[in-house]
Amino acid sequence: MSDIRVLVVDDEALIRAGFRVLVDASPGLTVVGEAADGTAAVRQCRALRPDVLLMDIRMPGMDGLEATRHVVGDESLTARVLIVTTFGEDEHVFAALRAGASGFVLKDTPPENLVDAIRTVAAGEALLAPRVTTRLVAEFVRTVPRSSSSSVGLDGLTEREREVLVQVAAGKSNTEIAEHFVVSLNTVKTHVSRLLMKLAARDRAQLVVLAYESGLVVPGK
Repeated sequence: MSDIRVLVVDDEALIRAGFRVLVDASPGLTVVGEAADGTAAVRQCRALRPDVLLMDIRMPGMDGLEATRHVVGDESLTARVLIVTTFGEDEHVFAALRAGASGFVLKDTPPENLVDAIRTVAAGEALLAPRVTTRLVAEFVRTVPRSSSSSVGLDGLTEREREVLVQVAAGKSNTEIAEHFVVSLNTVKTHVSRLLMKLAARDRAQLVVLAYESGLVVPGK
């Protein structure tokens, strides 16, 4: 099996160098390139075809949010975006999830957690730790107008699918959801797959966004 190809995007050379050392030292991962701003990130992504972008948000010129929109919106690209941010400071994290990012990690996260996050995102899952992701989504969704189209989309869900969506929005893994409902893991995977299809969501991160935007999950409750 080939290595997971990673593109490191940050305007600080020291941070890029640190990430490169960490990723290259991890089995099954390799850094294929670096970029110091969003414009270069999009260009490098198209040229190098990485599997995962480690994306900073605050950069000169095109920021990480706009770069994420370009990468996710390009149907010729399959790269997933993993936002790297500072908790409690970056108000654009929720917007990044809405733009199509598959999750995020904190800049002070333990090295082994960053490596696990890259592998998780590369595997097609979203990094949705309840302690961090859901808290941020809940905080910033209050300032984002709810989408009427999202509410309409939920009308086609079964009661159990709605219940599973609530659990996904809480950051629960498939295994945890299976234990909560006392069903098999395959049953949960089927429910999640149907949610993705019915709501036209790219991944679990977008399911979380839709759960909040539609009002199915209310911030703070």
